Amino acid sequence: MKRVPVLTVGEAAQRVRSGQTLLVGGFGMTGNPVHLMHALAETDVRDLTYVANNVSEPGLSGGRLLRNGQLRRAVGSYFTSNPEAVQAYQAGTLEVELLPQGTLAEALRAGGAGLGGFYTPTAAGTVIAGGAETRVLNGREMVFVPALRGDVALIRAWRADTAGNLQYRLTEQNFNPLMATAADLVIAEVEEIVEVGQIPPEQVHTPGLYVDYLVQATLTPGDLGSSADVRGGAKKVDPARMAMARRVLQELRPGDVVNLGIGIPTLVADLITPGHGVNLHTENGMLGVGPSPEGGGAMDYPVNAGKIPVTALPGASYFDSAASFGMIRGGHVDVAVMGGLQVDEAGNLANWAVPGRPLLGVGGAMDLASGARRLIVTMTHTEPGGAPKLVRECTLPLTTRGAVNMVITDQAVFEFLGGELTLTELLPGATLEGVRASTGARFRERLREGAL
Repeated sequence: MKRVPVLTVGEAAQRVRSGQTLLVGGFGMTGNPVHLMHALAETDVRDLTYVANNVSEPGLSGGRLLRNGQLRRAVGSYFTSNPEAVQAYQAGTLEVELLPQGTLAEALRAGGAGLGGFYTPTAAGTVIAGGAETRVLNGREMVFVPALRGDVALIRAWRADTAGNLQYRLTEQNFNPLMATAADLVIAEVEEIVEVGQIPPEQVHTPGLYVDYLVQATLTPGDLGSSADVRGGAKKVDPARMAMARRVLQELRPGDVVNLGIGIPTLVADLITPGHGVNLHTENGMLGVGPSPEGGGAMDYPVNAGKIPVTALPGASYFDSAASFGMIRGGHVDVAVMGGLQVDEAGNLANWAVPGRPLLGVGGAMDLASGARRLIVTMTHTEPGGAPKLVRECTLPLTTRGAVNMVITDQAVFEFLGGELTLTELLPGATLEGVRASTGARFRERLREGAL
């Protein structure tokens, strides 16, 4: 069996050439080859096309490449969290191609499998689809996405053996196994290198045939940015938001597989107990999400899609991002709970493009909104200035078309019954007159008994 060469981080960085397409594993700061990226930032390599879920936090990992002007183009799903990426895009020094998170994962999987591309319902009818070829397959409009490959992949794993077999830890799989298959040259940064046979075959996640070089480098909490400690992501809670979260909980049934989005939906996780029998899914590669730990960070725990450390319930499982979004698109997630900017009378949702800001952060919203069996949207009833969020027709870029089943605001609950937006419940403190006055969409009123 071959022995994969072991390099220093500096030697590994020298394998990257100017003008190449670079695949970089990680989700947030989890599973990110931070030492390789820091070493690359010390070279004179330029004009890189950087393919990753995000560019990472300012000053860390890929953020340094961006600040150095080493990136010409970025392909990924969420760059808004890095202000430097936004500034570079606005200044015209960084080209950006946005792909929904699940589409990015599948494009890498297709590239690694030798496929030319695939059709997906995700992003159909949205600005993200652009001028892509579309077809109606199985009664659904689908967008063609070309496969994605790179010249070099820089990935992170927990352990490697001397033959290059890789084992990932907790939610550190994310995009790493996919990128290991989709590049001509693969360099794996790992915590530990052991002899062949010390990783049981059933625990090998990436076979060594994909890996060209190994680099041993130890992570510290300082390498993990906002994921280093759960207390860094503590949520601010107000009564109105908690009221919405409690109302969402009433919609969840024992046995449901549920994905909770960023913002108000994450509050629902704190209300769920083992007695509810709900199985939480997070799109970065985990099923069986438990409550946040009291302390500690990503060195000790898995993280959720909000990059917050969480615990794992008995029976939990981990997987890569392509498998995770396959669950979503395949209809295996029962309920998705998402935030919203606008919902209209046709059940369309807009929740990813913030007015007045560059469109640099779609994330996994489009996959979840169109793939889950049931979509519940939580949002404040109006904008801070009083403009309604329930409107006749969305004016913001769409996330999905006709997929919303229920809207829970700080004033009321609306459902789409028989295809019509219907007011079914008032939340405590709200009045029917107030809801009528602050809603821009037309709706029927079918208040359930006791809902006043």
